[in-house]
Amino acid sequence: MEILGIDIGGSGVKGALVNTDTAEVLTERRRISTPQPSTPPAVAKTVQRICQHFNWQGAIGCGFPSAVQRGIVKTAANVHKDWIGTDAVSLFSEATGCQVVVLNDADAAGLAEVRFGAGKGRQGVILVVTIGTGLGTALFVDGRLVPNLEMGHIEIRGKDAETRASDAARKRKNMSRKEWAGYFNEYLCRLNALLYPDLIILGGGASKKFDKFKKYLTLETEIVPAEFLNEAGIVGAALAAELKFGQAQPETVGNPGIV
Repeated sequence: MEILGIDIGGSGVKGALVNTDTAEVLTERRRISTPQPSTPPAVAKTVQRICQHFNWQGAIGCGFPSAVQRGIVKTAANVHKDWIGTDAVSLFSEATGCQVVVLNDADAAGLAEVRFGAGKGRQGVILVVTIGTGLGTALFVDGRLVPNLEMGHIEIRGKDAETRASDAARKRKNMSRKEWAGYFNEYLCRLNALLYPDLIILGGGASKKFDKFKKYLTLETEIVPAEFLNEAGIVGAALAAELKFGQAQPETVGNPGIV
């Protein structure tokens, strides 16, 4: 099944066509800078432009950097505050004329990794952490998603974790990989103490540099880079649309559903 996957981030909106049977990205990724200010109408226009770029009329999956409950945006850490309370599904559907599913962007990345990537075939508790403009988290228990974990915003030393340990924080403060890894390791240790995962998968843009900072991570828990790297959000968003509109069955082993 071919579906347009779109990954909406704080700095860029990216889309590509995905074969949801194989998780293969079928087209070159189209990226447009996230509009500033990132108001609902402006972002909806950007999603429309990506849809038009592919001349797309089928189902669309959108990963969004917020907690999303039944299509309604609940938080707005890295997008405009006007998003809170917005029906993102209706907004994007109206803008594109397509069926749309919207979910948290880290949840989307996690779906890709657990179904086809670094977590494929693994049982137990899997934590996915995406490292980019913010810190996204997704939790899976025996292959099933617990949605909207949003633990990038837990408090560490009196501050929101992602203001200290995201890749944007590293760039903003001009930190070396070693210096940044100290903050990120502290963050992972806190998550580990709260969730006791069997496996941690690191995704997002910074996952491409895993070899440069893995030696600074002190957890005994197994930590691996995401196999889809920065395309996980696009692939996972498409998979979420397949679950919503296609024939995929959430209870099937290796095909994550939602708890």
